Amino acid sequence: MNARIASAPISWGVIEVPDWGLQLDRERVLSEMVGLGIEATEFGPEGFLPDAPAERAEALAEAGLRAVGGFFPVVLHRSAEPGSDEDPLPAIKRELEAYVAAGAGTMVLSAVTGEDGYDGAAELSEAEWRALLENLDRALDAAARVGVVATLHPHLGTVVETPEAVARVVAGSRIGLCLDTGHYTLGGGDPVAFVRQHAARIVHAHLKDVSLDVAARVRAGEIDYREGVRRGMYQALGAGDARIGEIVEALREAGYDGWYVLEQDTVVENEEDAARALDNARRSAAFIRAAVGAGAGSTAVAV
Repeated sequence: MNARIASAPISWGVIEVPDWGLQLDRERVLSEMVGLGIEATEFGPEGFLPDAPAERAEALAEAGLRAVGGFFPVVLHRSAEPGSDEDPLPAIKRELEAYVAAGAGTMVLSAVTGEDGYDGAAELSEAEWRALLENLDRALDAAARVGVVATLHPHLGTVVETPEAVARVVAGSRIGLCLDTGHYTLGGGDPVAFVRQHAARIVHAHLKDVSLDVAARVRAGEIDYREGVRRGMYQALGAGDARIGEIVEALREAGYDGWYVLEQDTVVENEEDAARALDNARRSAAFIRAAVGAGAGSTAVAV
């Protein structure tokens, strides 16, 4: 198997959520990725890379990084009527232009509620569920027409976060899934069991290790999502409770050939936090290389 390993700017604290923390500059983040031997990255939030497709492609090329694609939060449950003000397809198609320009192959959709942050919840009506499922298939088809694979990221604080919601997506749409080992755990699921049950639908993987003690406090509402991240809810791969080794082994046994993305939400408030984020990324890169047996032909170079 040709393991494909990449990183994401959120592992350096770069995120779309307002007032999250320091947003390290693009040059620093990309150069630190390259310094770890990483050769590919997700795009990061709006504004981290240039908006213009050609300029975005140029920024990554200058840094020496390939483009994987990226996390794209969008409201998908309000309307599937083409041309309506709430139709999400025009925004998705505009974003796909940058994917084509940069040679990126994976769009990671997040079905957000429409509110800032990831502490809210939304119960969808049957009409909203129909719109969501229809829009997922419309996004899948729009991406496929330009050679990109669209996938849905079940995510805490979005309209698809629980195993029950994920099962409804699997049953009601054709879109593949991004398995985020942290968010699926936070949503009450067992990622190992999910891989074994739905391996054919997993086309992308975000790898996070999790402190279950901190995660339980977030799920119980004792602390909010950002505070959970600040307190170490996400650990370097192999240092937490998420059974990352078992998850990767289950993916390998199923013949998974997509990206393994080191994508661990981090809050950076000072240089000490920035140094810790870099160290966690270094430890995670070493862990996943060992877990997937990255070697000749891999997109990662051993540190």
